[in-house]
Amino acid sequence: MIALRQVSLQRGSQSLLDAADLTLHAGHKVGIVGANGTGKSSLFKLLLGELAPERGELEMSGGQRIAHMAQEVQALERSIIEYVLDGDQALREAEAALESAQARGEAHREAELHGTIESLNGYSAPARAAQLLVGLGFGQDDLERPLASFSGGWRMRVNLARTLFTPSDVLLLDEPTNHLDLDALLWLEQWLTRYPGTLLLISHDRDFLDAVCDHIVHFEHRRLELYRGNYTTFERTRAEKLALQQAEAAKQQARKAEIERFVARFRYQASKARQAQSRLKMLERMGDIAEAHADSPFHFRIPCSDKVSQPLVVLDDAVLGYHGANGEHRQLEEVNLALQPGQRIGLLGPNGAGKSTLIKSLTAELSLLDGERVEGEHLAVGYFAQHQLEGLDLSATPFQHVQRLSPTVADAEIRRFLGGFGFQGDDVFEDVSRFSGGEKARLALSLVAWQRPNLLLLDEPTNHLDLEMREALTEALASFEGAVIVVSHDRHLLRATVDEFWRVADHRVTPFDGDLDDYRAWLKSRLEEQRREARHDKAERQQEEGEPRDDRKASRRAAAELREKLRPLKRDRDRAEREMEKTQADLNEVEAALGDADLYTDDARKDELNNQLARRGELATRLEELEQQWLSAEERLEAMEAELKG
Repeated sequence: MIALRQVSLQRGSQSLLDAADLTLHAGHKVGIVGANGTGKSSLFKLLLGELAPERGELEMSGGQRIAHMAQEVQALERSIIEYVLDGDQALREAEAALESAQARGEAHREAELHGTIESLNGYSAPARAAQLLVGLGFGQDDLERPLASFSGGWRMRVNLARTLFTPSDVLLLDEPTNHLDLDALLWLEQWLTRYPGTLLLISHDRDFLDAVCDHIVHFEHRRLELYRGNYTTFERTRAEKLALQQAEAAKQQARKAEIERFVARFRYQASKARQAQSRLKMLERMGDIAEAHADSPFHFRIPCSDKVSQPLVVLDDAVLGYHGANGEHRQLEEVNLALQPGQRIGLLGPNGAGKSTLIKSLTAELSLLDGERVEGEHLAVGYFAQHQLEGLDLSATPFQHVQRLSPTVADAEIRRFLGGFGFQGDDVFEDVSRFSGGEKARLALSLVAWQRPNLLLLDEPTNHLDLEMREALTEALASFEGAVIVVSHDRHLLRATVDEFWRVADHRVTPFDGDLDDYRAWLKSRLEEQRREARHDKAERQQEEGEPRDDRKASRRAAAELREKLRPLKRDRDRAEREMEKTQADLNEVEAALGDADLYTDDARKDELNNQLARRGELATRLEELEQQWLSAEERLEAMEAELKG
């Protein structure tokens, strides 16, 4: 159990918590939300003992092992798999003691330490560490590379893998998805749902919070309020509370009208594809979202250029890539596309497949290796990428950044515009050097919006943005009249702002006929196909290295025995598949029941809520077990079938 009792916390002159109470029980998966600067990261420091409360008490169950993710990683020469293994300090100490005992020839001590390592699951540790790294996007060839050879974003992935590997009862994660692509995010989501301990998660990704968390802690007015349910439930419950307290009825109605226009924009496109259908379902609750964010400081729009071209830009039989130290590196080939005004496209694909390369080629930041790029006469590109934050003038103010783009515009208009991005009052005259990553990202977005583009190219625009700013950006993109291409791991943003998906994979750019759930299924099937190919290649190598088969009778007998062994494996596979279907149906029923808002607000239904949440956890775990059983049976079946054919 973790309990804060009348805790007051202060950083410098800023009061973060004032007589705050909070109780979390073992096994809770808790999302920590609130505006930037309200104290979310300071709460973690309090739990880790790095901060002490000014008043009140922090109580924690004794003996709890806490794992947390450091925000900075040194560029070490140690291999990344060894760095991850270092996360289990007890295992490393046992291994060092074993090496010392072996050097001294202490056989009895050696036997004891082998038992200790076995109890720590030490002999499976390298395989578990490798599995974490591969799940987060690293290849098998990367595992022995030194940490220093990777960029900062990839080092943060290694750091996340180390944190997950560290044995823990309480896991503290602060923005773990910031440096992940969609594929790695989906993998992490599944891993965290299976984590057996208590999870405290700071995140600005609403879909991630929805999938992982069963409680939400909201920082507001220097208090901590605990909500049962996931982020969507929190938003709905808070909206109901705000609706009762809301004194600014006119502002509320204006926000609702804005959402209704947002819905109207897409309603008649719902027949286009399944993706549009799923987004329309999301829009049904936009009224609740608007009320929950009615007090947000961010309200802005992205104006579109008055002039457009038809098409905006064309790539004709293009080869995309770059020139590296080892010559020409081709990422995408035979790229043929013509972007039309009003198109709204989300790019999907594995990490490193070329999504960012495609966007940079469309902006002409990267020259084509072959083919032709033709831009329309009135093309006006608005481009946002993470490296643009580094291009900001740190010695200038937000006001100066905008004024340099439009020297003749009135000061009041610039200040009004920047106010929509959260730069209020004298904030517009603060040096950018003092800004946080989120503030720099807001400024970079404001500069894109100020230039009135007719084509928006956005590469992970939500990194460093909090939930309120993400929601404001989602609404602004939804009402933007120009064309949009976006790469993002924020699924809420993708569902709300794009009409179609393109898949960037296998050196090609192709339309993807489906929604994000279909993409998840495609990723799973792709992974299974890669595993089958790896097993096939391994079997071929083993056959080439093996001795000739001289005894044909023995081979025929072995083949007959293998055929007999196939029957029970097929039964196991089919049985697991049937149970998976039944378990999934049961899980869908529980999810539907948990969608009832009254379940979270009616104290008389508290036991029902707890039972449903426990049932959801059991079914999710069971479904994962059945998937592993099915996959194991399928792998053994395929291996035997390959042996028969050989």
